[in-house]
Amino acid sequence: MEKTVLVETSARHVHVSKEDLEILFGAGYCLTKKKDLSQPGQYACEERVAVIGPKGQFPAVSILGPVRNATQVEISASDARSIGVAAPVRESGDIEGSAGCKIVGPKGEIEIEKGVIVAKRHIHMTPDDAAKYGVADKQIVNVKIPSDGRELVFGDVVVRVNPNFALAMHIDTDESNAASAKPGTMGIIL
Repeated sequence: MEKTVLVETSARHVHVSKEDLEILFGAGYCLTKKKDLSQPGQYACEERVAVIGPKGQFPAVSILGPVRNATQVEISASDARSIGVAAPVRESGDIEGSAGCKIVGPKGEIEIEKGVIVAKRHIHMTPDDAAKYGVADKQIVNVKIPSDGRELVFGDVVVRVNPNFALAMHIDTDESNAASAKPGTMGIIL
């Protein structure tokens, strides 16, 4: 059985805490859903913020909802270099010892001391998906991305298993460009 998985490109984005959201957008502010994402309960928001590093900035970065316990910025390695931030490769939520930056919204700004990461490539799966594919939570796998002239095998792909997930692999824009991935690209877990 071929173990296929939809490959999705995760562009730069910000997750915010409720406290930081209110500093950036005003007291009592709530995020405005723009569209649902593939992972249940996750959505892109209408709100955008500036992400500023020592060498540059991105003036209109999307916020993904819902609010989180801690503010976090996920960017590609190329993005990190362009704004002068030494962002480590980490799983989402693993921000201890990571880089910081300034985030500016329409009503205020914050300086985060940690939270800027390059998201580790990963596959979201339900427990049923994991059983079907013979993998376990936190297992590291390789995934082949077939493409026209740029086929690529990604190593170090972490499997994340949760009953609330939907089956999909997430890679950043650098990785997507390297493999010429397009919407609907299917990867093969090796």
